[in-house]
Amino acid sequence: MKMVLAIVRPEKMKDVEERLKESGFPSLTEISVRGRGKQKGITIGQMKYDKLPKEMLMIVCADQDTDKVVSIILETARTGNIGDGKVFILNVEDAVTIRTAQRGIEAL
Repeated sequence: MKMVLAIVRPEKMKDVEERLKESGFPSLTEISVRGRGKQKGITIGQMKYDKLPKEMLMIVCADQDTDKVVSIILETARTGNIGDGKVFILNVEDAVTIRTAQRGIEAL
C-alpha cells in the first residue's frame, strides 16, 4: 500500500476531490495547512507573506493504483504557476479499520 500526500492550492481542492471520487477513490483526508516552497512566500506591495494557505490531501491506496491517483491529482491541481504544490508517495506497512479490525487492503 502507498500513502499519497498532496499539497495543493485551496481553490483546486474541490476539483481534485471530485475527480478522485469519480475515478473510484472516494476515501481521503483533507487538512488545511500553511507553508512555503521554493518561492519562499510572496510579496504584494509592502507586505511579505512568508507562508501561504494550502490544502493537504492524504490518500492510502493499493500499490497498483498509485500512478492513477497521482495522475489525477497532477492533471486536476496543475495551473502551471509557481505554488501549485507537491505530491509525496510513502510506503504504508499496514492499515486497520477500528470498527471491524480488518487489515491491509481490506481496511481501505
